[in-house]
Amino acid sequence: MLSRKQSSLLQYAAAVLGLCLPTLGYAVEFSGLLDLRAVAAEGARSWTRSGLDKSRYDKRNDGVRLGQGILAVESELADAISGTAVLSANDDRSTVVDLQEAWLGWNPLPNGHWKIRAKVGAFFPTKMNLEIDYDRLTWTPTRTVSAAAINSWIGEELRVKGLEFSLKRLGRVDGSPHDFSVTAAVFGGNDSAGTLLAWRGWSISDRITSLNESISLADLPVYRSNGALPDQTRNIHPFREIDGNPGYYVGASYEFAGRFEISAMHYDNRGDPLVLEDRQYSWATTFNHVGIRLRPVGEWEVLSQIMRGSTKMGPSAVYVNYAAWYLLVSHPLGAGRLTVRFDQFSARGNDILSADANDENGRAVAMAYTYDFTKSLSLVTEFLAVRSSRTARMLVGESLKQSENSFSAALRMQF
Repeated sequence: MLSRKQSSLLQYAAAVLGLCLPTLGYAVEFSGLLDLRAVAAEGARSWTRSGLDKSRYDKRNDGVRLGQGILAVESELADAISGTAVLSANDDRSTVVDLQEAWLGWNPLPNGHWKIRAKVGAFFPTKMNLEIDYDRLTWTPTRTVSAAAINSWIGEELRVKGLEFSLKRLGRVDGSPHDFSVTAAVFGGNDSAGTLLAWRGWSISDRITSLNESISLADLPVYRSNGALPDQTRNIHPFREIDGNPGYYVGASYEFAGRFEISAMHYDNRGDPLVLEDRQYSWATTFNHVGIRLRPVGEWEVLSQIMRGSTKMGPSAVYVNYAAWYLLVSHPLGAGRLTVRFDQFSARGNDILSADANDENGRAVAMAYTYDFTKSLSLVTEFLAVRSSRTARMLVGESLKQSENSFSAALRMQF
């Protein structure tokens, strides 16, 4: 596997290649998203400010914000081979603008029933987030402002640097309504995935961590200088390669006539929980994931994702089982679309450190309305209510249970 420095150089090389391709004579396409929003939030201290609240914003960092800025650069390099670089920006990180994804893709024309795709670089696992449109190069949900807990965590702490291969059988070739696909990937650079789930827990957010960004954890006793894990830094880098072990994921999906889709995935970063580098441990993180999309009648749409997994660091010094699921229902209403989503999430600590309390339970309800002024300009309004209990809050003088309400209005411009 590539070292961390080599991986970073490759990411930037891919991004620079995408930005410089116009001068080399290749056809280049630019697309993007600008999300400007007004937020009114009641939370005390968001996790984005090293707190233990679940929402992205609190009463000290709400107001008018840059929710997301996305610029995607795509170019055809040869027959069936393309290059893609995705830059992202928001106003609640120190770098402001950074690299989100960068990869080379191979997408040849179908051979009869079979469609092959492959990509190499740094990217999100394909088709894992049902809250986005698959043809958009962004992790931002399309029906709501916030993302469900599962997709929030993936956007924050899961990005693979490796090779993904997928094979799909196209039913339409012979008039069949059935499509099947399988996906497999091998990757590095995601050894610290699980750190946020263990020490911060789940979130309900739409914040995307860039490939070179660090995230500051809450000031918990366990990794203070006099704590049980003094070598662990509070500033984690989610996409580092630490132990040199390649991870993998495998998945499969089935689609019926555009009305029903089900997918399943198993992920294992094969982290060695005993390895420490630059004050950051490798975590052994695995999960199973199922996604269901249903369009029963008319324009009704029902989405659901379910995830269960575990993460471990050290000789069971930290060992957390985690689970989450959501149900989303969406339908046109008047000139726009109304969406309601219910989330439930939990974590259970099974480690040997009694002073490191990682249990939590929570639920959230989001009600959103989307109005399209034009094909490229829309307004998304959302009321979000999050209720959670987390034992670690009492270690830093906070209440076990927290209630967070917020209202957001996001003006989204696409190009």
